[in-house]
Amino acid sequence: MSADTSPKDSVIPDAPRSAPDPGGIDGGQRGGERPPVTVRDLARHAGVSTGTISRALKNEPGLTEATRQRVLQAAHELGYDFCKLRRKRIRRLAFLLHRQHDTAASSPFYSPVLHGAEEACRARGVVLSFLAVGPADGLNDQLRMHAPDAIVCAGFFEPELLAALRATGKPLVLIDMKLRGYSSVNPDNLMGGQLATRHLIKLGRERIAMISGPLSHYSVRERNRGYRQALFEAGVLADPRLDVTLADGVDLETGAYEAMQTLLALPHPPDAVFCYNDAAALAAMRCCLAAGLSVPHDISIVGFDDIPGALLGHRPLTTLRIDKKELGALGVELLLRDPEEPAQAVEKVAPVELIVRASTVYEDPRRRPHY
Repeated sequence: MSADTSPKDSVIPDAPRSAPDPGGIDGGQRGGERPPVTVRDLARHAGVSTGTISRALKNEPGLTEATRQRVLQAAHELGYDFCKLRRKRIRRLAFLLHRQHDTAASSPFYSPVLHGAEEACRARGVVLSFLAVGPADGLNDQLRMHAPDAIVCAGFFEPELLAALRATGKPLVLIDMKLRGYSSVNPDNLMGGQLATRHLIKLGRERIAMISGPLSHYSVRERNRGYRQALFEAGVLADPRLDVTLADGVDLETGAYEAMQTLLALPHPPDAVFCYNDAAALAAMRCCLAAGLSVPHDISIVGFDDIPGALLGHRPLTTLRIDKKELGALGVELLLRDPEEPAQAVEKVAPVELIVRASTVYEDPRRRPHY
């Protein structure tokens, strides 16, 4: 990247900050309120020209990364309203997946999301690149190499990593995660948790457990909240021993298997379990079968996501279906909104559908529950 040597980008002397120019891009002071911060204010504060400010805010080429970060820091310090910016046309997009999701267990979910984003980009003439990243991966260097105009983050990302991505000034959308101030696309996790639990309640199950992943993940936390809310609405007393979370430091399948073992070891074990995703549900089913239980006669099991493997277990898995490709496409659509629209955080929620299969329903018609 070239250095800032052009006359436009030369450093100007510091000067006392005066009231913003009424002719600036944000207008003048009104009604005694604090005047909006203008490009000229940022130029005085950062000690650079207004042209440099404009290019840095619009993420245009021709600036060093140090100058760009200097301008963005000034904008944050003075409280510049980024929603005033007009977005340029996006031609290159980086799809970022956290390394913790770049696994065989997570691939059946995130691969279709990536394919949906890829198809949406191809239809709009946008080049997409894929990166599996983590906190120690030299993120800025990788982004500089790929030079994207915008970023999609799929799955859970640490707040510090997201803050570093936002500091680049590039448009950013989260998929399968939600955080205040960020545009995001998510399945209706809360409703999915409710639908799964209501289904088990209607089957006449009385001790309904839930196996959750890390509750720091937005999707897992919302599914768990839906589970607890459905129990409350049905007047079912929630036993905290039935609400278990995967142990730290183990892979998903091992953690789910061990969580199911913990539930079965209770003095009064569950007669149904809702798992936060299908991979966990299939592991829980294997544990139940190994313990000599019959699915679904002794215990009913529900998953979430409807991955292809949901049909391949000992019993086809009742689950919540998500249109995963649509999630990816929606994320791209949020980034490719009309460039003339001001940038602002937008949240989209995709519907989920309960798919009932043999892991919860009885094959014997005489034992089938009445709705």
